[in-house]
Amino acid sequence: MTNPAPSPLLTPYSSNSLSLPNRLVMAPMTRFRAHEDGTPLPVVAEYYAQRADAGLLITEGIWPHRRGQSGWRIPGLETEAHIAGWRAVTEAVHARGGRIFAQLMHGGRQGHPRSRLLGDLPAGPSPVPVPGPVHVKDGKAEAPIPREMTAQDIRTAIDDHVNAARNALRAGFDGVELHGANSYLIHQFLADNTNRRDDAYGRDRTRFAVELVTAVAEAIGAHRLGLRLSPGNPQFGMVEHAPAPVYRALIEALNPLGMAYLHLTDNDQYPALADLRPRWNGTLIANVGENHAPTTQQQGEHVLVRGHADLVSYGRAFLTHPDLPARIAVNDPLATPIDTEHLYTHGAQGYTDYPTLAQQRAKQLAARAA
Repeated sequence: MTNPAPSPLLTPYSSNSLSLPNRLVMAPMTRFRAHEDGTPLPVVAEYYAQRADAGLLITEGIWPHRRGQSGWRIPGLETEAHIAGWRAVTEAVHARGGRIFAQLMHGGRQGHPRSRLLGDLPAGPSPVPVPGPVHVKDGKAEAPIPREMTAQDIRTAIDDHVNAARNALRAGFDGVELHGANSYLIHQFLADNTNRRDDAYGRDRTRFAVELVTAVAEAIGAHRLGLRLSPGNPQFGMVEHAPAPVYRALIEALNPLGMAYLHLTDNDQYPALADLRPRWNGTLIANVGENHAPTTQQQGEHVLVRGHADLVSYGRAFLTHPDLPARIAVNDPLATPIDTEHLYTHGAQGYTDYPTLAQQRAKQLAARAA
């Protein structure tokens, strides 16, 4: 009897930029495990090291500068303390043979003076607030009307990303992903309702993204740079009436750079994977769980078999199954529930205490023997 073929999710992947043992990517997930100054807590190193068997790990969103801080106890990559904190993470991951990219996440209009180290109003493309109320460090509050970014603010935001990307390499990261999805700054420039500008950044909504990606690519090398996009994602009140022309133009402009990858989420109203995969020349990571139930093994395999992506990112499945590749190898049902009570707290509980399959089986055997 022949052994069944391994899951396509477990086959190696190589490109000019990446050499991965499998096609499973851990998606970025905000977890609020940072000190108040944005330095990652020591437990963060254990969390990512536990998941180092993934083909690629992408961190939670990290603010490039406190000017882009979107929430309290979200980590940063601005100071020497931040760099040292993240170096402990990358060293732990590399010791386990893993690969890890830092996701840079500028909040733009996302944020509140009560949750920002500067205590100031957040700034975005246009003075359009997030639908409220919003979470702040001591509860909830009405969302503020953000300040409209000036031309100098835009240049500063690009410089902040460049500096943070360089800091990421100093901290030992293998590369950087820019967060252009899920309502954050790049997405705000791309979307209809959050970009009402009448200048060059409003007439061409892709301009900010192209300038930012180009600047970071020039600073650290395009082969170390990825970009996450979520065309048509309505989270946090985002509106994109006709995303296809905007994202097609963006892809066309970015293709010549030779980036490490494009990380793309699908959408019920706009099938971004099917539309943009043929237009993107490089590696594509697909995420099909955004705004849906957690992605299953079968859904991820389907994406690869259909040729819609080279790699598949999993969020919640990696959160509760630190040994996800090993579980997929044996067709585990991936049924470990999320500890929702401690999802966004600040300690190890609900963070690094999810069992591996081997630990679960050992516990079951011990219970039978008792």
